[in-house]
Amino acid sequence: MLFALIAALLALPAQADELRPGYLEVTQRDAQTWKVVWKAPVLGGLATRTRPAFPPFCTQGPPRARIEGAALVAESTLICTRDLAGSKVGLAGMDAAFTDALLRVAPLGRPVQAARLTPTAAMVEVTMVPDRWEVARSYFMLGVEHILAGYDHLLFVIALVLLLLRPWAVVRAATAFTVAHSLTLIGTTLGLIGLPQAPVEALIALSIVFLAVEIIKHDPAHPRLSERAPWLVAFAFGLIHGFGFAGALREIGLPESDVPMALLTFNLGVEAGQLLIVAGCVAVLALLRRFVPPVLRPTVLAASYAIGITASFWFMERMIG
Repeated sequence: MLFALIAALLALPAQADELRPGYLEVTQRDAQTWKVVWKAPVLGGLATRTRPAFPPFCTQGPPRARIEGAALVAESTLICTRDLAGSKVGLAGMDAAFTDALLRVAPLGRPVQAARLTPTAAMVEVTMVPDRWEVARSYFMLGVEHILAGYDHLLFVIALVLLLLRPWAVVRAATAFTVAHSLTLIGTTLGLIGLPQAPVEALIALSIVFLAVEIIKHDPAHPRLSERAPWLVAFAFGLIHGFGFAGALREIGLPESDVPMALLTFNLGVEAGQLLIVAGCVAVLALLRRFVPPVLRPTVLAASYAIGITASFWFMERMIG
């Protein structure tokens, strides 16, 4: 089962972090004028298949579009003859897209409203008193989905479990990984530190290769540094992965008035997704150890080779790119 999961990841694209949500921001300027910013990732179908949708009493001006990284950014002016409260805004064409989007509506004199747009719920009603916890829910789910669909981060956590095997050792290493990526995520998002995204993505792939090699070279008589001090290795690589998480948030965008809440809940979502991965892998390994112990080591080795091959391909492509 575990090996089948790893093998399935071999078919995934090398740019494992590019399938990111879109971001639609609608900010009121005066009684009738709103500024619309639509940020759509090139991958995922949003840039080519969707467009902002507003009620009939609103007229949207021609968009001013540009490319930023792997996303299309379009800004436009929206003129509405009456208040948006009680009407629906969102995205048209989401039924043909492969990823979700975040919506932020900032009216004058009222709290900001945030919501998550999906193919099954692409339009959201603008309310007079929005739910203050909507930002928290949206960015928490975004964090969970990013770790589960960010295949390089996913493989790193799986490799960490395969290296250590012992549940409490995995928990301690995963905690160190979380603390480290939280530091760089917050520091980068707030503009205190930063690294170019391209070498960061290559280093993330290299960190996975390193863990795969460590698993394969495991020798109980001569434990390696990653086994003697796994928390140290996890912390060091967590700092690098944090720059990757920050890159994802930078492309998605943060609500200007809710940055602390968005950062906190996104990070909590990443941690929750990470714990799901750890729990699933530990459960599979425990079943193997209990019912078919002779196949445990061969299964771990096969999974490690699959992880190493996949990450090596990602590393080479990212270096060439």
